[in-house]
Amino acid sequence: MAGPIATLLGAVVQNGSKDEIQVSSFSGEGKVIGLYFSAHWCPPCRAFTPKLADFYKNFKQSPRGDELEIVFVSSDKTQTDFDTYFGDMPWLALPFEKRDVK
Repeated sequence: MAGPIATLLGAVVQNGSKDEIQVSSFSGEGKVIGLYFSAHWCPPCRAFTPKLADFYKNFKQSPRGDELEIVFVSSDKTQTDFDTYFGDMPWLALPFEKRDVK
């Protein structure tokens, strides 16, 4: 049975290499999943993304690092914009072609 986050996102998301990552591999009891709604054209988002990336990288290196995952949910209008912006992010993403799930 799919967990609540898989019901929202679907069974797979992607990493920066466009590999499919099973949602079940980072979800479950004791896990925190942040959904980061953002877009390259949003100045406040562009200012916040590097701060969130620093936090994420530091937290992932901590003893509790496996308890957190972030999934980028894009509001970009093109695949190219999505790819460029997501390239600055160290976490996972809902694939651009699945943006209607948003």
